[in-house]
Amino acid sequence: MADSPGSESKSGADAARMGEVKAWLASQFDAIGKEVPDFEYTPRTIAHFHDLATVSQAKTKAANIVAADFCQKAAEYRAQAARVREILEHVGLAQESLPSNVVGSAQVLANVANLLNIRDTELSSFLVAAADISLRKTGVEEKRAKVRNDSKVLLDYTRKAIARLTYLKRTLAQLEDDVAPCEDQMDSWKTNLAVMASKERQYFQQHSNYKVSIHLNSLLHYPNINVTLVPVSV
Repeated sequence: MADSPGSESKSGADAARMGEVKAWLASQFDAIGKEVPDFEYTPRTIAHFHDLATVSQAKTKAANIVAADFCQKAAEYRAQAARVREILEHVGLAQESLPSNVVGSAQVLANVANLLNIRDTELSSFLVAAADISLRKTGVEEKRAKVRNDSKVLLDYTRKAIARLTYLKRTLAQLEDDVAPCEDQMDSWKTNLAVMASKERQYFQQHSNYKVSIHLNSLLHYPNINVTLVPVSV
């Protein structure tokens, strides 16, 4: 049975992807002077390497664009520096003819301009950049003061918590020391309670016996008197 057009197109796409993956792997290993290791090409590995190749090629293209732009800017800066150097030489301000203190001041000025991210020599640009740094410094100092204040508050809370914990530990130790005497006293109370309960039962029994004795004596001495006994629950 012949393959359907859909399966043929799918196999062709898989073959194209495998070719792209092999070419990309070869280029990557050639760049480091090594050969591509042997491994089995499965649909899963091909799909994974194809995704990596796509991402890598996109990033490489972007990096090449950025690098080309940097190279162009560097060339422009070198050309501009050559023109400025030529102008300075024509007006007698070449670096070789200037005093060392002037060269040092110019270098300091250039370092400050780079630090402030300034690309011109206008005084207003320096003032604006200096004001911006001053505002940033003020903001940093305010944040630092806030952090310092929060740290003091947390330190105060920590000290109070430590003092409270120390008090609770001391109280717990005192309660643990009082456990043994209290247990002894409770054992004594339990013993006394048991004795008192036994005495109570004994007294109730004696009271019952005494009432029976009185009833019997009444019957013996006064047989005509009807005496009703009330039972006593023990």
